[in-house]
Amino acid sequence: MSTTSFWLKEPHEGLPRSRFDGRAEVAVIGGGVTGCSCALTLAERGIRVRLYEQREIAGGASGRNGGFALRGAAIPYDEARRALGGERARLVMTLTERALDRLEELAGDAFRRVGSLRLAADEEERDALRREHDALREDGFAVEWVAELDPPLDRLYRGAILHPDDGALYPARWVRRLAAHAARAGADIREGEATTVEDVDADAVVVACDGYTRGLLPELPVQPTRGQVVATEPLRERLYERPHYARDGYDYWQQLPDGRLVLGGNRDVSLATEDTDVEETTDAVQDALAALVERLAGYRPRITDRWAGVWGTTPDRVPLVGEVRDRVWVAGGYSGHGNALGLACGELVARAVLGEAPPELDVFAPARLTTA
Repeated sequence: MSTTSFWLKEPHEGLPRSRFDGRAEVAVIGGGVTGCSCALTLAERGIRVRLYEQREIAGGASGRNGGFALRGAAIPYDEARRALGGERARLVMTLTERALDRLEELAGDAFRRVGSLRLAADEEERDALRREHDALREDGFAVEWVAELDPPLDRLYRGAILHPDDGALYPARWVRRLAAHAARAGADIREGEATTVEDVDADAVVVACDGYTRGLLPELPVQPTRGQVVATEPLRERLYERPHYARDGYDYWQQLPDGRLVLGGNRDVSLATEDTDVEETTDAVQDALAALVERLAGYRPRITDRWAGVWGTTPDRVPLVGEVRDRVWVAGGYSGHGNALGLACGELVARAVLGEAPPELDVFAPARLTTA
């Protein structure tokens, strides 16, 4: 069943109009957080930038996720140090911390900086959390070990780490606001207009489609990956003050200020079927989500909304940002961790198009994974 996310149903004003005639210097394909961030950065530099979004702004994963704004990449920090090296892991973490600061400046009431809690479902995960905690502390990043959890988490989990500067988003509200900033800066934003790399009329093209990257740039190994989410009626009591996630991100939830629970994950019920770009819910995953709602709430509240979104996963779970073909650039592949990374990488790819060379581009270079 194809559905619209709870976030996208929120009433909103149309975007400011800032259209121009003729050729664009840079065309951006994709109206999510990455594309809007890229368009804003370019427009602020005086570049004639036109953004194409085949649906509506935030209509893809940027308006269909669980509303988590987290620092870092999809890989836990201790694993990132081993995979990327200490210097590069610190570079990525610092980049995303700056992005959260920037998000807070731009998002207004779409963002609440309340921290996030990563929970251990068993002893093995608790040991993994301790390793990440220790690595973050060693490198000077703020983190807190939480040994005693409040009910009902004390019955379900074995400890947690608190990332104090993370936050909770109304994601569609945030990306619509980001798009409005870009339009006011001069970006020509075209909702309801699809295009391809070959058909676009511009001096340079940026593909910012995350889960749909492979359809436009098939040489990049970005696997479309489906995430399913539900929202409930307001709970009887306030239980959760910040975003929570557990089981390596297979369970995640937050309670909104109005008391609703927004909860997603459980892809591991049927991993093979969730590696898809089909934006539909399935009975197997939805049943698992409903059971998790009941465990977390202590009863079964009414589920009011069910939806799915598609993100892009890379083989090493590190984003792709850089030039792929002559004058064709990409930013995406956030592996389910794209709210802060997407904002950061949209700016990075814009700077790359302008000839700058931020050091993070070496970490995210597409050449490491290009198949052709």
